[in-house]
Amino acid sequence: MVKIRLRRMGAKKRPFYRVVVADARSPRDGKFLEEIGYYDPTKNPAVVKIDEEKAIRWIQNGAQPTDTARSLLRQTGVLKKVHELKQAKKTEQNV
Repeated sequence: MVKIRLRRMGAKKRPFYRVVVADARSPRDGKFLEEIGYYDPTKNPAVVKIDEEKAIRWIQNGAQPTDTARSLLRQTGVLKKVHELKQAKKTEQNV
């Protein structure tokens, strides 16, 4: 299964995360398929930057976000856009 999850970067006590798409079997900081954004919790307020097009494409192809990644995708509005695309597709099929 393919997951959207965080990959920890940065120094000790100074976390920085990259949002990546990876095989569920690969280790947290191991091999990944594509980087779709980053998250910096040390800034005030925390900085979240996600490439919406890539994230939407991966979710539509079946990638499952982890709980933390889902929260970040919700904050940036990506999950709302995915939901709207699904609704639009359903209405097109019903017409």
